[in-house]
Amino acid sequence: MPTEVIVHFDVMCPWAYQGSRWIREAADLRDLHVEWRFFALEEQNWQEGKKHPWERPWSYSWSLLRIAAFARRELGGNEAVGRFYATAGHRYHEQGLPVHTPDGARAAVAELGWDPNVVDLAIADESTTRDVLAEHREAVRQGIFGVPSFTVHGQVLFGPVLLEAPTGEAAGRLWDAVLTWSEITSLYEMKRPKLAADHERIRQAFEPSARARERAM
Repeated sequence: MPTEVIVHFDVMCPWAYQGSRWIREAADLRDLHVEWRFFALEEQNWQEGKKHPWERPWSYSWSLLRIAAFARRELGGNEAVGRFYATAGHRYHEQGLPVHTPDGARAAVAELGWDPNVVDLAIADESTTRDVLAEHREAVRQGIFGVPSFTVHGQVLFGPVLLEAPTGEAAGRLWDAVLTWSEITSLYEMKRPKLAADHERIRQAFEPSARARERAM
């Protein structure tokens, strides 16, 4: 039987996107079944006095999760969620195309071969907000505070946090290391410091999504 890995994601997070690219590669090499779950950074970062994301007609990250929730129910379950995330993430984080606007989301949906009206149907359906909120709150209850977060064998792990997703056997070896990490329950954190050169690499890597934000302004 494949090993089940639960992956919590927010479409707009560049670190989560690289983590998703890695786990897809590792899944092919290590016989993993990936279950996609929602984590709403907009709600996690909510501040007193501000509107919650579901209180706005459109909320750039929350609305994308609502589209994914609709796709899960109406367009193919977990596989549909994974396809939507892969397409929207590629467009935003690699191609620099807005997906966090209604028109940008419709373009991502159309690329999948779905009716662009899926976006409007998802936003008009209040149950998609309930689905995302319930999943987010359950993640928080489990101790998840950000993404990328992975759950394997009942252990919740934040990270690995990757600037570039490894490919080939390197992706498999990283999975092996994560599996070992999950088995050592006294291991809480291991972190590489970011130096000036690292910050410049990060800036360059995140440039496409920065362009996408500018296009949408």
